[in-house]
Amino acid sequence: MAIAIGIEAVTREFGPVRAVDDVTLSIGAGEFFTLLGSSGCGKSTLLKLIGGFDQPTAGRITFDGRDMAGIPANRRPVNTVFQGLGLFPHMSVAKNVGYGLSLRGLSGKALAVKVEDALDLVELSGFGPRDVNLLSGGQRQRVALARALVMEPGILLLDEPLTGLDERLRQQMRDEFARLHKRTGATFILVTHNQDEALSLSDRMAVMHQGRLQQIDRPALFFDQPANAFVARFVGIDIQLKHQGVTGHGDAAYALICGQKVPVRIGGPAAPSQTVVALRPDRLFLQSQDEIPLQEHAGRMMLTMVESRFRGLHHDVTLAFADGQTVVVTQAADRPVPEPGQTVAVTIAAGGAMLIPTADP
Repeated sequence: MAIAIGIEAVTREFGPVRAVDDVTLSIGAGEFFTLLGSSGCGKSTLLKLIGGFDQPTAGRITFDGRDMAGIPANRRPVNTVFQGLGLFPHMSVAKNVGYGLSLRGLSGKALAVKVEDALDLVELSGFGPRDVNLLSGGQRQRVALARALVMEPGILLLDEPLTGLDERLRQQMRDEFARLHKRTGATFILVTHNQDEALSLSDRMAVMHQGRLQQIDRPALFFDQPANAFVARFVGIDIQLKHQGVTGHGDAAYALICGQKVPVRIGGPAAPSQTVVALRPDRLFLQSQDEIPLQEHAGRMMLTMVESRFRGLHHDVTLAFADGQTVVVTQAADRPVPEPGQTVAVTIAAGGAMLIPTADP
């Protein structure tokens, strides 16, 4: 049965360092939730606190409203798949999968049926007798999943489980996690630094930085309404421009960048010292000279071509304002690329420019 998780003002200190800093978060029963962040941001520490492998310095963690203080990992309805997998090399696949159940006293045919059902769940039927050391990376990952799922946990913790796999296997296992989440109905919590994993799997996700949650939202909202400059950069919105002020309000607001008016969406403060203009790369388009209308267009920037880099299916075209600030626009490989020094128009599609805070919330 899926379990709801409550995290209330949780802090974990290691001497002077706050690895987790006053975090409050609610995760719904049956939700696929992801903690996304770079190494050292505190996401794995928070996962260990949920799993009972560590205890908070302050605050509390609840499962379906029940306080977990003092309850060790082996008495929580939680199973964990670690980055290192932790498979027993001297045991067969079946014995690895059934190890936890055997500690609970299950044996014989009942144990064998449970193990085979778990292997079938991860599409490894018939692999029970095999030597775990002779499996591929993806197969070993599935064995680790089966070992966790056979215990029928209400909560499954996934601590960077795809690190070390090649890209093809990563994509395959991402699909596997999504399928297993639907089939089991358990609460899944994934810790990762890979935004593709977070965006493709999560019902909701949180970006973490220096022990604090920067934003908690559905994946699409991290692109439509990033909470601050750090979050925007982390999800790939790297074009962040200084501006000289904002005029207008609501849907008719414009930021002045090096003498050019750029339409922006405003979600908070507008002062130049507190905000930047973030441009979504998927909503920027180059125009050739014969496509440029004579009249001024508020959704367009006139920039100077600096350089182009070939990326296989596209070119990354770097253009600059007069003050040296740069914008990178993707141009399809079969489209013409401007010459260095050429003045180029860049069209901004609706919602492509946002005014966002520079500081943490």
